[in-house]
Amino acid sequence: MKAVVISNPGGPESLIIEERALPVVKEGWVLVRVKAFGLNRSELMTRKGLSPNVKFPRVLGIECVGVIEDDPSGEYKPGQKIAACMGGMGRDYDGGYAEYILLPKALIYPFNSHLPWEQLGALPEMFETVYGSLHLALKIKAGETLLIRGGTSSIGLLAAQMAKQSSVNVIATTRSTGRVELLTANGAQNVVIDDGEISEKVREILPKGVDKVLELVGTVTLKDSLACAAPGGTVCMTGMLAEQWSVSDFAPMEFIPATVSLTVYDSGQVKSGKDSFQAFINDVENGGIKLSIGRVFTLDNIQEAHRLMDSNQAGGKIVVIT
Repeated sequence: MKAVVISNPGGPESLIIEERALPVVKEGWVLVRVKAFGLNRSELMTRKGLSPNVKFPRVLGIECVGVIEDDPSGEYKPGQKIAACMGGMGRDYDGGYAEYILLPKALIYPFNSHLPWEQLGALPEMFETVYGSLHLALKIKAGETLLIRGGTSSIGLLAAQMAKQSSVNVIATTRSTGRVELLTANGAQNVVIDDGEISEKVREILPKGVDKVLELVGTVTLKDSLACAAPGGTVCMTGMLAEQWSVSDFAPMEFIPATVSLTVYDSGQVKSGKDSFQAFINDVENGGIKLSIGRVFTLDNIQEAHRLMDSNQAGGKIVVIT
């Protein structure tokens, strides 16, 4: 099989396609023939050597979709469509950047769909991240106002749609005036141009602040995002588009406004559920959710795909088909 292997941290050129033997199935695991996978910022950070505890060489990829090739337990039949994400994929063991992958059964989400693989490949991590952030961490409710910091990312665009589905009012941010229309087309009622400090701009729209904040940029804007929240509001840090893990000299009493809650969402720790994932696929199939796919590549062009991710110019989820 073909697999994309990284032996040392570096740029896109460090991703090398190798021929490898098929993984040997073991108890509690299944062999999956990968059909497609999405690219994620965490893989970019791992490629650069910024992910703690990841050992090289490694096949990256924290998500994939495909079909069951072999399940020794017989629970899943060959050809069953499945999705998987997180759970150590591409970090603790080899991930989805390959034609075949060995996965623990606990990670498998079986599903039915007639969507093409290039669309299905965009779904697993986006769904888990957005659904979990909005419903499990932020617990959004109809009538509330949600600020999405980093709104033009693939996660941000999907979050705006799913929040709107739940009758939540959305304010989204972008650094570019040229992307305002993209945000409004995906469900944002208001758009704020992000220059690094937006709390005053947000309070021009809502003087008391917003009910909920989805922080996708990361630690560099987190303090300002907390200042956007109304008393009793909640901020969920989910993304790290700025590629910075920690906050220097963190002083909670100064950093977090009184009565504002700070939480995180990590789909490696908490899962949304198989039924919710199938319902999401159904929404995509019936047009209730519009996927924002930036570009589709083949496995042989993985370096080019990573260069596009580096550039932040994809305009949606980058998908690779095998």
